[in-house]
Amino acid sequence: ADFFRISGTEATDMDPQERLFIEEVWRLLENAGYGGTRLSEESNPVGVFVGAMYGTYGQLGALSWHSGHWNHAQSSYWLIANRVSQYFKFRGPSMAIDTACSSSLTAIHQAMESLRRGESKVAIAGGVSLILDPRHHLRLSALHNLSKDDKTRSFGEGGEGFVVGEGVGAVLLKPLSAAERDGDYIYGVLKGSSINTGGYMSPDPKAQSEVVQNALIRSGVPGDTISYVEAHGTGTNLGDPIELRGLEKAFTGLGSGPIRCALGSVKGNIGHLESAAGISALTKVLLQLREGELVPSLHSTPSSSHIDWSKSRFYMQQTHSPWTRGSHPRRAGVSSFGAGGSNAHLIVEEYEERRVRPEFTGPYLIVLSARTQSSLSAQSLQLSSYLSTRGASLSLASVAYTLQQGRAALSERLALIADDMTSLIEELKRYHRGETGRYYTRTHTPSSAE
Repeated sequence: ADFFRISGTEATDMDPQERLFIEEVWRLLENAGYGGTRLSEESNPVGVFVGAMYGTYGQLGALSWHSGHWNHAQSSYWLIANRVSQYFKFRGPSMAIDTACSSSLTAIHQAMESLRRGESKVAIAGGVSLILDPRHHLRLSALHNLSKDDKTRSFGEGGEGFVVGEGVGAVLLKPLSAAERDGDYIYGVLKGSSINTGGYMSPDPKAQSEVVQNALIRSGVPGDTISYVEAHGTGTNLGDPIELRGLEKAFTGLGSGPIRCALGSVKGNIGHLESAAGISALTKVLLQLREGELVPSLHSTPSSSHIDWSKSRFYMQQTHSPWTRGSHPRRAGVSSFGAGGSNAHLIVEEYEERRVRPEFTGPYLIVLSARTQSSLSAQSLQLSSYLSTRGASLSLASVAYTLQQGRAALSERLALIADDMTSLIEELKRYHRGETGRYYTRTHTPSSAE
């Protein structure tokens, strides 16, 4: 609470979804190299779009009144978006969107539209969903949505429903030309999106087919160049065959050739995140694009016998394999459908680096900062772990630049000198262990102006 300048009482009354989303946006901005309030300082209108669908925390607060526990707990969705805009001093649109399980992908669509209209120069979009009360499960069970065991079998045999999950996620969106101009790291290019409605409490293959077709048309991407689709895939013998029928119709309707296309759903891996389902699906696609690999959708083996896979252009991705690139960039579709019939689809393309980045030689100045010493120590461990895993694919000059320019300067500070990635990892580990090394620390006392 102190970190985001929120009083203790306000923090207690605050929906955990609101808290987690603002924390996630802080991490997002640091990941993108725009830590703290740097985006607002650049005078760009920044829009915030968040998908949410459960107000359980406020309901729990109201129930506690009957036992004499007075509180102001609330779960107004607008608070989730507006809190972020207020704290980071963003001046663009700020809104929460509830379209049930398509909420976060719809939020991304609306963010893209805001960028196209020019009302936002940069946009943050995502979703959050938490399980805060047993009634969450009871209601889903009464609707016959839940799996009878602990597995979501998206497009798999024996699918009877999904396992509900929790999650929060967000992406930072900019026009491609602006991202290239600013030297941003680009995970992928969103080529087009579409939303529509059809199928209240029951899937509608016609509406699902149309939303995919419209997204493809708006993207300008030929259907036969899509090599992977991240499906909604709720894991039922009713919904999954209908979704596949809609996909078949959408691709055939655009006259694409008889290609084979991989199909997957992250729900088998992490559960159905409901209002955060779309952002979890997009995250999976972006990570697959980054690695150039397709990962298996768990519990999809054997494939559903309610689908004639021999006549389908789609096949379930049940193994770990390279995502091969043909004569065009890797491209994927992402689907997300709401129980009330609100559908969303997104076309994503890998980014092919066209920029020439200057080369720099070491040694390099690496700086970190945090609000407390313990957080600074944890941050040094986190960075050393990340570099141990991904350091070979990174430029140490870029790491140094991002840490110097793309982070908020907080009170506890660490600086060290590194000649290469190996020495940087070792120095970070030494600092975390409390050993002496080529690093320097200090506590900065902010002035009243800061």
